[in-house]
Amino acid sequence: MSADATKPGGHSRLIDLPDKTGFCGRVPEGLLYDTNWDMWVKRDGDEVVIGATAYGLFLTGEILAFTPKPSGAEAEAGRGIGTVESAKTVLAIHTPVSLKLRCGNEVAEGQPALINRDPYGEGWMLRGLPLDWERDARRLVDAAGYREHVRSGDPEARFLP
Repeated sequence: MSADATKPGGHSRLIDLPDKTGFCGRVPEGLLYDTNWDMWVKRDGDEVVIGATAYGLFLTGEILAFTPKPSGAEAEAGRGIGTVESAKTVLAIHTPVSLKLRCGNEVAEGQPALINRDPYGEGWMLRGLPLDWERDARRLVDAAGYREHVRSGDPEARFLP
């Protein structure tokens, strides 16, 4: 979901927003993080739950609208599985793992401010069945690795407990 024009690995972006520094937010333990798209993922039984990181939201700006693809849609890791709209642009939501979408967060669709307010809790975005968890999980990082990623783009970043 990140708004950078390019990221390591050569992924292109829809827009190029100005660099931002001074992030102050959470990077919870117990989740896995996609450093290419600034998304988090966790296993929940046979499903995965996915959302935007606080840092990704910091880069993008306030989310004004959220639209997931319909239930049953499939997407490979790194591909679009919905969109978010901020004040300046519409961005694709890139799934950190290959999945078959079970549902989007209907509450967040109706109240997108929830994504901004509680990105790791009630503001989750998608639930789905992972298609190749073992392969996809190997390229994700833990909280310490994600904090390192954030600091590489924002040396002034501060992390809340």
